[in-house]
Amino acid sequence: MSVTVALFQGPTGTGPEADVAGNLAAIDDAAGRAAARGAHIVVTPELSVTGYDIGDAAAELARPRGGEYHAAVAAIAARHGVAILFGYPERDGGTVFNAAAVVAPDGAELAHYRKTHLFGDLDRAQFAPGDELPVTFPFGGLTCGLLVCYDVEFPEAVREHADAGVDLLLVPTGLMEPFGLVAELLVPSRAYESQLYIAYVNHCGREKTLEYCGLSTAAAPDGAVLARAGRAEALELFTADGAALAASRTVNTHLTDRRRDLYRQRGNDS
Repeated sequence: MSVTVALFQGPTGTGPEADVAGNLAAIDDAAGRAAARGAHIVVTPELSVTGYDIGDAAAELARPRGGEYHAAVAAIAARHGVAILFGYPERDGGTVFNAAAVVAPDGAELAHYRKTHLFGDLDRAQFAPGDELPVTFPFGGLTCGLLVCYDVEFPEAVREHADAGVDLLLVPTGLMEPFGLVAELLVPSRAYESQLYIAYVNHCGREKTLEYCGLSTAAAPDGAVLARAGRAEALELFTADGAALAASRTVNTHLTDRRRDLYRQRGNDS
């Protein structure tokens, strides 16, 4: 039970205007290169189809779940024989969500997730928050889960996935300067404390008002960094291994040693 994951850090910043055709072409190229190197799934950044920092264009470019963006990425996945995680603005009636979806090598949808923790005005001005956590799916003998960007900065969100049996957590992001410590410090810590693999995949370059950090990171359940990109466009691969994960959970028993009797669940009205 193992899954080889490709972290596609790119395309480079798209400037002031969204470039859907260019972004899809970049995903297509990355998927081909990843498949040639033995990847089973390609993870692309937050809102990879349209770009993240695109302002009101997010609403204009929003499409329904299963619409033209899904069709385009499904065709790419089928052409190269790999699963692909992509991000896009999802329109559901009059509401727009910051969404991520995974399509299988045959083009079928494996999972769909709406970002639950919105980051500042960049998100809140354009998107409604999702309300489903965790979202999981089986792949390659492992249980995979989805978060988007800011979500991973909340330990409770990652722990929800661990409690749901997730082995590999996929996190497309749009991490900007000066927050590189999230990739460098927090992501490996999350992997260690919740005993799972994390693939955290960022944009690079500049897009409108943002300078992206790059630093896409793959972290193991023992806290080791298995792959990390620099600041430029990159394609990094790592393998999430079920046997290594089981061994780590035997040594690092955080999940089973918790004193649940001491933790109180607090709702919104507390």
